[in-house]
Amino acid sequence: MEKKLVAASRILSMVFNPLYLPVVGMIVLFFFSYLNMLPWTYKLTVLALVALFTLLLPTLLIRWYTNYHGRKLFSLGQKERRAVPYIISILCYFSCCFIMAYFHIPHFISTILVAALAVQVVCAFVNAWWKVSTHSAAIGAVTGAIVVFSVVFGFYLLWWLCLALIVSGLVCSSRLVLRVHTLSQVVGGYFIGFALAVLVVLYI
Repeated sequence: MEKKLVAASRILSMVFNPLYLPVVGMIVLFFFSYLNMLPWTYKLTVLALVALFTLLLPTLLIRWYTNYHGRKLFSLGQKERRAVPYIISILCYFSCCFIMAYFHIPHFISTILVAALAVQVVCAFVNAWWKVSTHSAAIGAVTGAIVVFSVVFGFYLLWWLCLALIVSGLVCSSRLVLRVHTLSQVVGGYFIGFALAVLVVLYI
C-alpha cells in the first residue's frame, strides 16, 4: 500500500510540474473565456510561444544541468541545488514575457506569465533561506488566479475552482508523502503562490 501511495505521489508531482501550469492557464483562458473568439492561428501561436519558453526550454536546460553534474532530478530537493534551476526558469519566463510585450500581445493574456514569473522569483529568493515548495506555490497561484478572474472579470469558474482545490490537496499531499517538503514548506509555498497571483492579476 505504501509503495502504491509513493508511486501515485511521484506521478502527481510529475503531472503537475510547475513548468506545465502556464500552458494550462493559457488553455483555460483561450477556451473558457471570451478569448475563445480569437483566431485559431493566433491562439496556437501564443500557446506555442508559452510552451517553448516555460516548458520545453527550461526542461531541456535543467535536464542538461542535472546530467552534467551527474544528478537525478529528484536530488534537486536539496535547496542548495535548486539555485541554478531557478535561475534557468526565471530567465526563460522573463524572455517569454519580453517577447510577448515586444509583439504587443494583450496584457490580459501575459498576466499569467507575469504571475508565474513572480512566483519563480519569490520562491528563488525564499529558497536562499528556506526550501519552499514550488509545486504547492504553482498550484496555489492557479487557484488564486481562478478566484480573481472569477470575481473581477465575471467569469463563471466555480467548477474550475473546485477542481483546483482538489488538485491542490493532492499535489500538496504528494510532496509530503515523498518527504521532499515539510508541512510548513508546503503550506508556505501554497500561500505565496496564491497571494502573488491575486496581486499580479489585480495590480499589474
